[in-house]
Amino acid sequence: MTITESPRIPELDADPFSSTDLANPLPLQEALREAGPVVRLSRYGVYGLARYAHVHAALTDWQSFESGAGVGLANFREEEPWRPPSLLLEADPPGHDAPRAVLAKILNPRALRALREDWFAAAEALVDEVMAGPSCDAVPALTQAFPLRVFPDAVGLRREGRENLLPYGDHAFNAFGPHNDLVAKGEARVAELSAWVGAQCARDMLAPDGFGARIWAAADRGDITRAQAPLIVRSLLTAGVDTTVHGLGAVLHALATHPEQWDRLRADPGLARVAFDEAVRWESPVQTFFRTATRDVEIGGAVIPEGRKILMFLGAANRDPRRWTDPDVFDLSRDPSAHVGFGMGLHQCVGQHVARLEAEALLTALAARVARIEPTAPPRRHLNNTLRSWESIPLRLHPA
Repeated sequence: MTITESPRIPELDADPFSSTDLANPLPLQEALREAGPVVRLSRYGVYGLARYAHVHAALTDWQSFESGAGVGLANFREEEPWRPPSLLLEADPPGHDAPRAVLAKILNPRALRALREDWFAAAEALVDEVMAGPSCDAVPALTQAFPLRVFPDAVGLRREGRENLLPYGDHAFNAFGPHNDLVAKGEARVAELSAWVGAQCARDMLAPDGFGARIWAAADRGDITRAQAPLIVRSLLTAGVDTTVHGLGAVLHALATHPEQWDRLRADPGLARVAFDEAVRWESPVQTFFRTATRDVEIGGAVIPEGRKILMFLGAANRDPRRWTDPDVFDLSRDPSAHVGFGMGLHQCVGQHVARLEAEALLTALAARVARIEPTAPPRRHLNNTLRSWESIPLRLHPA
């Protein structure tokens, strides 16, 4: 990795989508933060933002940093997307407004209270199942199993085929990056998986009392169009599973490797949501997203030209020592609420309250039953162009 100075913007010869940097992005993130407010990534001809202040500013200024040209490397103004763009993630006002308003109402904290009792009971049942054995791999046994059990139920999906959600989401998030080996790996099944997900979004495939049915009811009222309804359901299924799975993986890995923080959580289970948000800050399951400059934009004295792609390093911002004290430390005494792991501003994750409720349910069940979390083997990473995730977290859960 070499850094050469241009007149105003330092240039970094590095590949943030290489297997080395995906497996351990922290050295590159530090290099990006220290290089300057804006860095040009010569390999892809894009501009990078890695300091908290600038990432936060870009996320909240949708007028200058648009999502409608795609939040991946591909520019939708110049090339055809591989699937119809998301009406939330890959749209800006005014087209973004109605779909966002519909989902925000369906997924607001008050509306989610009706799920709380059932989700806590489901978490308790799952933890009891897992603790029946001497050890477990927390990824399939907990962090995947719990979201796949409760979230599709809430959307109104049938049980058959739910295993398709994870590989579909994995490919969708890989596709935000360059066409590398990770994208090629998913292409063999993308048509099959896309067709399955698309079919689940139809009105007659959804249970009458779930999130999906409420989205279709909004179309009946005229809040959105009938053409928009299945695309909004699809956005739920694309973004609502993988990100939560990897957020849960982040917090279980953090607590397993920080036993003093696990003891703190057991003593005060009310810290469950703080633990989840601190893990999202510390690990940043969503590492990067792109924006596109709608005009010449000045940042820190450097000018990003109109029409150019900007890669926002959310993970780097969440560990920026300019914003966080001891950013590399996982600490439940910290207030992590300003992290950008769920985005910020107009495009902030509309389902973040759902993820927090899932995490609270699972962590509360574990805290009541588990005295100590013991890693039994080194965890293994699952590489994705956008997500920081685990393939395997072998653990032994010692009963309380």
